[in-house]
Amino acid sequence: MIRNQFLRTLTRVSMVCLFPPSAADKVYNRKQALQQAGSGPLPDPGLLLDLGIAVETIAPILIVAEKRDREAALVLAGFCAVTAALYHQFWTYDDLLKQDVKSEGREHLWEFLKNFALAGGLMTITLEHRPPAPKPVPPVLRRPARNPARAAQVPPRTRYTAFR
Repeated sequence: MIRNQFLRTLTRVSMVCLFPPSAADKVYNRKQALQQAGSGPLPDPGLLLDLGIAVETIAPILIVAEKRDREAALVLAGFCAVTAALYHQFWTYDDLLKQDVKSEGREHLWEFLKNFALAGGLMTITLEHRPPAPKPVPPVLRRPARNPARAAQVPPRTRYTAFR
């Protein structure tokens, strides 16, 4: 756990800075994003696109603000892993190992690895150890401490008896 709040916020911002612009790109270029969402094996690309935009917008805010950040990081890590596995299947391309050629398979390989790297980084937030909050200590009724010098004194008389 990073104890310095500035560094903690900086690392979280750098980990999620990719997602809000990606969501904005999906909104502005919806037609192209729908085509990409429809290229995978999952049904209803419109719903998938809207869910992706919501995840890429809300989760980074929660992570940086440290409000329900573990849950948000888990959702975003799952989003990255699913995106990598379903939409960047580099192993299905024949041009992966060809040299000196623009390779679509290689492009998908790097996207796949980027998404899994992000998922791993986000999982560090999900699994981060945080010490439990200290339990409140009930108030203690304190007696005055015994004064050893006072205990050695002769106890005072309860009544003056010199003139009796």
